[in-house]
Amino acid sequence: MSESVEVTVIGAGLAGCEAANMIASLGVKVRLFEMKPVRKSPAHHSDGYAELVCSNSLRAAALENAIGLLKEELRRLGSLIMESADRAQVPAGGALAVDRDEFSSYITEKIRNNPLITVVSEEVTKIPREGIVVVATGPLTDGELYEDIRSLTGSDLHFFDAAAPIVTLDSIDMTKAFRASRYGKGGDDYINCPMNKDEYIAFRNALVTAERADVKNFDKEVVFEGCMPIETMASRGEDTMRYGPLKPVGLIDPATGEEPYACLQLRQDNRAKTMYNLVGFQTRLKFGEQKRVFGMIPGLENAEYYRMGVMHRNTYINSPENLTPRYSLRKLPSIHFAGQITGVEGYIESTASGLLAGFYAAIEALGIDSPMMPDADTVIGSMALYVSDPNVKKFVPMNANFGLVNPIPGKFRGKTAKKDKNSAIAARALEQIDRFAVTIEEIRKLHG
Repeated sequence: MSESVEVTVIGAGLAGCEAANMIASLGVKVRLFEMKPVRKSPAHHSDGYAELVCSNSLRAAALENAIGLLKEELRRLGSLIMESADRAQVPAGGALAVDRDEFSSYITEKIRNNPLITVVSEEVTKIPREGIVVVATGPLTDGELYEDIRSLTGSDLHFFDAAAPIVTLDSIDMTKAFRASRYGKGGDDYINCPMNKDEYIAFRNALVTAERADVKNFDKEVVFEGCMPIETMASRGEDTMRYGPLKPVGLIDPATGEEPYACLQLRQDNRAKTMYNLVGFQTRLKFGEQKRVFGMIPGLENAEYYRMGVMHRNTYINSPENLTPRYSLRKLPSIHFAGQITGVEGYIESTASGLLAGFYAAIEALGIDSPMMPDADTVIGSMALYVSDPNVKKFVPMNANFGLVNPIPGKFRGKTAKKDKNSAIAARALEQIDRFAVTIEEIRKLHG
């Protein structure tokens, strides 16, 4: 164990908890600052760590998908977040979704009970310039700390993000809704609310004219495409939602024996199966308007809401100008950043940045120079290289995707060409990740 050096981690979200856990696993002490329960951001509700603010879905599970591969990379590297996610999993077809309270509670307990992690419940207003630091304060960083980060990085970048409503199961009218997964994948994991053409047109018309909550400068700002408000999507065209969250393909309404004109899916949000979220229905409608307009959807006429949809502004730094592939500042290498504040977008991407930032902070504390680094043959490495690439002309938040990963040699033909190519990419990535995992384990045996 490293007795002389302690790493400071600021923020106990997904990235901060992953970083703290990785650092401690390598035998280095951690001082973890978390402003809960003293203060919460507008989007947070619980006192637990690694709170899932938006969806409870961690997205695709298959290795042929970039986010599915990233999850497997994290598992093999000893990720605490993935350990908790696999334990707290709830049915979601081909995706990995979790009971968000169980997920957060497990991580909170692991962090609080780790003898090498000291949790300090207070708000940080300035990043320490001395010592080794991981800044994982999240995209809702504000106040004095935001101003300090802006002065340190010269960044003032942001976009808008949103969360979908959650309704109670017993308030859904199951005489109109039905259980099924798209194309039958995963069993009857989703509740589906089918609409005919007239119902859909009436719903869309109400949606685009509904009263919105006042979000300062919203119409002048960037909306992250992966979390676009449903009313913004509706305003882009009559059929836009039918090619998005309301697409009916792969679903058969048992009442008619046919594919609906449009269909809303609701996904299980907790293990007790008492709460379901409206998939893809991020919104900035006023609360009363949400009840009125969403109540036009068959099956949700009398829905009771556990949580209404909300909109919030997310902040991120200009990482290509500031960060190295180790998530450290170029001008102050002992200060690392992790999570959505770096411009990685998504729960798992934030987790991955936290794991790498924590690893690099730990080896600095241990005085280890240049161990193996994952490169763009892997998803985790490709994300680090993207956010630190000085050649990126217009930096915007980015989800994990195979477009960032090095292409694989050879041609793939036939109906399964895409799947075969992605499988080959996954095999190559996991071979490198397994070597990186050996490196981590060797360091852990020497110092942990």
